[in-house]
Amino acid sequence: MKTKIFALLTFLFCVSLTSVNAQTAKTPTHERQRIKQGVKSRELTGRETRTLAMQQKDIHQDKKEARSDGKVTQAERRHIKKDKRKGSRSIYREKHNARDRD
Repeated sequence: MKTKIFALLTFLFCVSLTSVNAQTAKTPTHERQRIKQGVKSRELTGRETRTLAMQQKDIHQDKKEARSDGKVTQAERRHIKKDKRKGSRSIYREKHNARDRD
């Protein structure tokens, strides 16, 4: 079971992430590390891990769509930033809830 979850995480996070701008370049790596640490310390259940990984994948997809036309608008940047804050809060909440892996 652990290897399946680890393989899933590895697959999801091996996607090359490019930043929308220089300011947000470090965020995906930081969030990925936070999720991996939560799995390692058994603070995240399998379902929580999958949910967080999918949320991060959606953020990456939003960035990719914003860049697709060659120009990232201010509204698109605000939307991505809002999603990143929401994702960060989700990671914190999932890691600090009463559920642990047994």
